[in-house]
Amino acid sequence: MAYMKPLPKDATPELAEDFQVFEDILGFVPNSLLTMQRRPKMVKAFGELTRAVMDPQGAVDPGFKRLIAYFASRAAGCQYCEAHSLVAAQIKGIPKEKVDAVWEYQTSPHYSEAERAALDFALAAGSVPNAVDEEIFTRLREHWDEDQIVEILGAISLYGFLNRWNDSMATDLEDSAIELGKEVLAKGGWTGGKHVK
Repeated sequence: MAYMKPLPKDATPELAEDFQVFEDILGFVPNSLLTMQRRPKMVKAFGELTRAVMDPQGAVDPGFKRLIAYFASRAAGCQYCEAHSLVAAQIKGIPKEKVDAVWEYQTSPHYSEAERAALDFALAAGSVPNAVDEEIFTRLREHWDEDQIVEILGAISLYGFLNRWNDSMATDLEDSAIELGKEVLAKGGWTGGKHVK
């Protein structure tokens, strides 16, 4: 159970537009933001950063950036963000077969070498202590240019904030995220942890 109860979505009317961004991404306003709205400026700033990092006009596919976020969250151990990032990946067009194969990304034909390099980078960058080394970065550079690498690390870093926020708050997972977690992530040991009532 969450350590702090989320406020109702309409508790802060000036955040309606900001919340809409997340409804477009996930299909709902996440409990993390409903809790964060106690400080409206934080929600607005986080929404602005999310729009910049997840810009559909960027150099990296928006759905793939959500997979990157999943791998960074997996490394950090945030089960809330693991489920959320996969919900968003599917909404942004990542095929179900690819989402279903996240545990086998190293060998699955659904993933390219470029994607494997980026996902290995996400696992290393999401770890504490950080595990990015010259070998990982060199492999990343073989497939991605500098603009793309900045965007990839932006997605990892964005979710680094969310990983700390949601694990520290024990934010309750929403039903659709729980369903996806049970369907896809449970086979790799995901339980939802403290995020499931």
